[in-house]
Amino acid sequence: MNTSEQSAAGSPIQYEKYAGPLLGHLGQVNQMTEDAGLSRKLSHLIELRVSQINRCGFCVQMHAREARKDGETDNRLDHLATWESTDDFSAAEKAALAWAEALTYMIRGTNFEALRADLRAHFTDQQISLITVCVGMINLWNRIQISKH
Repeated sequence: MNTSEQSAAGSPIQYEKYAGPLLGHLGQVNQMTEDAGLSRKLSHLIELRVSQINRCGFCVQMHAREARKDGETDNRLDHLATWESTDDFSAAEKAALAWAEALTYMIRGTNFEALRADLRAHFTDQQISLITVCVGMINLWNRIQISKH
């Protein structure tokens, strides 16, 4: 171990310093999914809901702010944590949020076939692929952010 570069045992790792180029590439994924057709409105909902589940305060604040900037209402954002029991979200949004939660919680016995069938009632396989990439990326970013604090 090179002690000249080793930080104090419990101090945060400076990911930007040691993996900056890789993080830069990861940072391009959101724009790529948008360019491929994933709506910003839906990606904001997914990113915010997954960040709530993962308890990443930094990401919750950032994604709520971005969603509002792009026209999302406070009412819908306030109800996002209880999306299943409110009429504020469309059936398509609810299907995407159920998928996002299932992929985030990864509970044994989850019926992914039923969730996929519900998604396919509203989205193409290409759109489902983009939703899945969005879910995976926000989970990764949450873990990076949480591990820094």
